[in-house]
Amino acid sequence: MRITTRQTLQLHGILKGDLKTTIKTLNEALVTTLGACGDSGRNTICCAEPGDEPFREEMRHDVLALADRLSAKTNAYHEIWLDGEPVELAEGETEEPLYGETYLPRKFKVAVVPEGDNCLDVYDNDIGLVAHIRDGHIEGYTVLVGGGMGRMALDQDTYPRLASPLCYVARDEAVGTILDACVAIVTIERDFGDRSNRRFARMKYLIDKRGLDWFREEVESRLGRKLEPPRQLVWTNGNDHLGWHRERDGVSYLGLFVPYGRIKDTETMKLKSALRDMMLTFRPTVRFTSQQNVILSGIADEQRPAVEELLRACGVPLPDELTKVRQNMMACVSLPTCGLALAESERALPELVPQFEQLFEELGLSDEDITIRMTGCSNGCARPYNANIAFIGRAPGKYDIFLGGSALGTALNERYRETVPFEQLVSAVRPVLESYVRDREPGEDFGTYWRRAGAGEHRG
Repeated sequence: MRITTRQTLQLHGILKGDLKTTIKTLNEALVTTLGACGDSGRNTICCAEPGDEPFREEMRHDVLALADRLSAKTNAYHEIWLDGEPVELAEGETEEPLYGETYLPRKFKVAVVPEGDNCLDVYDNDIGLVAHIRDGHIEGYTVLVGGGMGRMALDQDTYPRLASPLCYVARDEAVGTILDACVAIVTIERDFGDRSNRRFARMKYLIDKRGLDWFREEVESRLGRKLEPPRQLVWTNGNDHLGWHRERDGVSYLGLFVPYGRIKDTETMKLKSALRDMMLTFRPTVRFTSQQNVILSGIADEQRPAVEELLRACGVPLPDELTKVRQNMMACVSLPTCGLALAESERALPELVPQFEQLFEELGLSDEDITIRMTGCSNGCARPYNANIAFIGRAPGKYDIFLGGSALGTALNERYRETVPFEQLVSAVRPVLESYVRDREPGEDFGTYWRRAGAGEHRG
């Protein structure tokens, strides 16, 4: 099993003859594969941090309502995979009231976070909803539009893009207001998105082509009201809630690091066995994160020593025993699973991480939050384009290096070197890190340094 960067699970190695039984069994366990691909809404993701603050339950309510409203309604999925009987539609009834007969031009992604906590890179989504909290409750949402990571390495007209602030929607008029706004945005992409060339079919290209003002006016026209301007956003962290944290009085949650999202047993770490035993013994609630980790919640404080003992017996380290380098890395699955992959990723990054750990220790950077991400191609499934350091596959054993970005997920990086052999990746980045240590301003993080001075220095 593998946790993805959209809080889902991939099951690898399923025989075709077992596929129907597998999907049927998943549905019986109230899990679905609907929306995992295709030209419709993907799963709506949300900050996975548990807690007893009222806004967290409100946010969960809104996320579930959005997922229901934006998901495909076709009966074909159930007829094919679950032996459902064909459903006859009434006269004038539409099977897909939102998507119609043609669905969307491309996939569509939605994410929800509380302001300040960008653990899931909200700017990378077609729609990002940032909840403003007041007195413990959600006052409203700032709506971001037009994010997306995908690009083609050889097509300069394709590019990653961070979402733009569009408007603010209050919550005191009931949840329908934010639902209506999101539906209006989706229908604009449905009606105006590029259907002639899939490379340019994502909503980010539509917004850049028509302009954000046009887009806002189109949303207002469909809603029948003026939109409020977006609020200024403040971000304080982009970390993944690893380690022990209070959930409510007497109860804690544990953010557990999962290397590359891969839940498996090895000779040195029995992670799959540890999680299985944890479920059977302590019955925690399980939440996947968009950084490929897992949160185990609802653990009584008196059970924490037993939980740690179980993990240690299986060779599973607690997050505070891991370096920042290791905690802040991500990789897409790439070869041999992904048909788009040009180079290794999940199987290659483990060889680089110890080298970066040694380099960071040598340079005194071990306590810095510097994100490192790797993908096997330019499509950006591990969200490499807003990482501090990214390696993006161009050919077998060769990668483009991108530098800059933001540990808060609020800035894009840019290409530093092209087609660098795998064995030279660390040495290629070393002089940049050395100059950062030497020339940074007090309190300046790596991404800010690179955007201010690093690019000019190393290209000049």
